[in-house]
Amino acid sequence: MALESYLVVHNIAKRHNVGTLARSATAFGVSELILVGRRDFNAFGSHGSTSHLRFRHFHSLADARLYLKEKDCDICGVEITDDAVSVTDHPFKKSTAFLLGNEGTGLSAKECEICDFFVYIPQYGGGTASLNVTVAASIVLHHFGVWAGFSERIRDGNKFVVSERPLKEASRKYCTETDECIIEERKLRRESASNGFFDDGKNGVSSANLLDSLFPDE
Repeated sequence: MALESYLVVHNIAKRHNVGTLARSATAFGVSELILVGRRDFNAFGSHGSTSHLRFRHFHSLADARLYLKEKDCDICGVEITDDAVSVTDHPFKKSTAFLLGNEGTGLSAKECEICDFFVYIPQYGGGTASLNVTVAASIVLHHFGVWAGFSERIRDGNKFVVSERPLKEASRKYCTETDECIIEERKLRRESASNGFFDDGKNGVSSANLLDSLFPDE
């Protein structure tokens, strides 16, 4: 079976980071970018790469873990823990999904619970305590690609050749789902409206209203 890598995005504070993560994911051969919780995001920074990447959405970490385990995939937390191994040691054994934490607080206890092992990125300078989440993702995905023996993309001059965009690809700023999943999300959103999970809209337009306009009730 061919080795694959996945990127799991959960509780990212800055939604525009997802666009930049998508760009790194396409550059380093990620099979899918998995969104957990919210499925809307800001595509800024993706430079059109979202049209070359498969997205998948789950409402919970448990559902995402079940999906990845069905694919016989390890889940690697990118975090400095007591038992974390340097990513330069390439401690990979098979297809791997990389879970990165919130930019400010890192991986939560619940996120750590679904991880099979952890890697950290060594630093050699003393000017910062951590890396931006998108920079960290790029480094670990590159190391996995080297370990897995992914084929290097062909080059044209001083750039890599970009594949043709899929036909009829709309501008992607959300992760599509089945009607059943959308109905379930709306139900959970109504039940949990007090937690502020979707309350980050601008100009009076919330993410919830955006999703309702994309997926009208039928």
